[in-house]
Amino acid sequence: MQNLDTKKSPQTTKCKRAKSPIAHLLNRKNKLDGLKLLQKLDEKSIRVVFFDPQYRGVLDKLSYGNEGKSRGVERSALPQMSEELIENFILEIHRVLMPNGYLFLWVDKFHLVEGVKKWFERFKDFGIVDMITWDKKRIGMGYRTRRRSEHLIIVQKYPKQAKKTWVLHNIPDVWEEKLASKSHTHSKPLELQKQLLLATTSEGDLVLDPASGGYSVLKVCKEINRNFIGCDLVFGEDDE
Repeated sequence: MQNLDTKKSPQTTKCKRAKSPIAHLLNRKNKLDGLKLLQKLDEKSIRVVFFDPQYRGVLDKLSYGNEGKSRGVERSALPQMSEELIENFILEIHRVLMPNGYLFLWVDKFHLVEGVKKWFERFKDFGIVDMITWDKKRIGMGYRTRRRSEHLIIVQKYPKQAKKTWVLHNIPDVWEEKLASKSHTHSKPLELQKQLLLATTSEGDLVLDPASGGYSVLKVCKEINRNFIGCDLVFGEDDE
C-alpha cells in the first residue's frame, strides 16, 4: 500500500457551518435513496463527490447461468442501477458540484470498454481529466482473465483547473493497495481515497457519496476532518 506525504490542502477555509436542512444528515450512515439526498443539497455546494454505481450491465455480461447461486451472491443481491438511473445521478451530481469540483467515478473494465462518455454528453462544462487504476493485489473472479483491478475516472466541473484544485503531485496513476478487511462487497481503498481528498479538499469541505456501500469515504472524512454527507439504499445505521 502506498502512503504518501501530505501537503496543505487547496483553498484552505474555516470549517463550514452546515445549513439546517442537511445538518442532521452529516457525518453519519444514512439509509436513504441517493437521488433524494442529492435533491436536498444546494446548487454548487459540494467540493468532491465519490460515486460507485452498482451497474446491472456488468452482471448481464458476466452471467453464465450461476450468477447469485454459486458465485457473486452478495453482489447479485444488491439493487442494480440502470443506465437511465446513473445518468439521473450524474445530472444531480453536476448540479451540486462547485465550479472546479471533482467527481471520482468508480468503474470496472466493462465500463472502460463500453465507454462512459455518453453519461456526460449533455454537459458542456463537465469533462474527464484523468484516471487511476487500482491494483487490488489479489485475484478476483473471471471466466477468461481474472479481475485484479478497478478504475477511477476523474471528472472535473469547468472551468478546468489543476494548479489550485489539486495540490498533491505524487499520486501515481496505478495505485497498489490491498484491502485490510472487506466490510462490503464493493469495498474501496482507504488510503487512495484519503490521498485524493487531501489533494482536492480543505478541512471542513463537504464531501458527498450518494451510494456509500461500506462507507469507506465516511471513515476517511472523519480521519482528516472533512464533512461527509452520504447514504445507501441498503446499508446504514439510521433511517432519515
